[in-house]
Amino acid sequence: MKHDCQQKKPMPERTGRKTADPLPGQLISGLIYSSAISLEQVYRDLENLFGRIDIASSSQPFSWTTYYQKEMGQGLIRIFLAFECLVPQDFLAEAKHRAIGLEEKWKESGRRKVNIDPGILTAERLVLATTKNFTHRIYLSRGIFADLTLIYGKGGFAPLPWTYPDYREPWSLEFWKTVRQGYMERIRDMKNAVPDGGTDA
Repeated sequence: MKHDCQQKKPMPERTGRKTADPLPGQLISGLIYSSAISLEQVYRDLENLFGRIDIASSSQPFSWTTYYQKEMGQGLIRIFLAFECLVPQDFLAEAKHRAIGLEEKWKESGRRKVNIDPGILTAERLVLATTKNFTHRIYLSRGIFADLTLIYGKGGFAPLPWTYPDYREPWSLEFWKTVRQGYMERIRDMKNAVPDGGTDA
């Protein structure tokens, strides 16, 4: 007998236990870019999409893989950014689509000059958005998956077996720890401003 997956009637509303939205996360992004483009202009475009950049890492030569060289050329540079915006955690898929649109804007002859990987940083983790499925990735919506990249514990972020090599570097882990410290201060301020603000982050 063929099963009809479409609901004939709307599902009844759940009763009993109430659910609450999680705390907002800090919007972050990794950039890989060609020295042939203006990073200042890319920053302006990013801030038009996501708000002011709060902090940027040092720039590093992108030497962990040659994956992007065929499309983007050699001499690529890696940098990480954190934005001032605290956003709902389910904003991640939308952030990725906005980033894809910006990558398209900066294409030359059909080739990208900048790769933009937005993510969400919270007290517990750093999650990146990706269009590529894999065993450890969770589907969000509109063709976007969530990639759990770093987890926080024992005073710092730790990589996982699948974490990209540049996110494993000591300078990278230290940068994300600094971003988290600022994020936690803002969350505490937010909780203190609202009575019964929830459990400690």
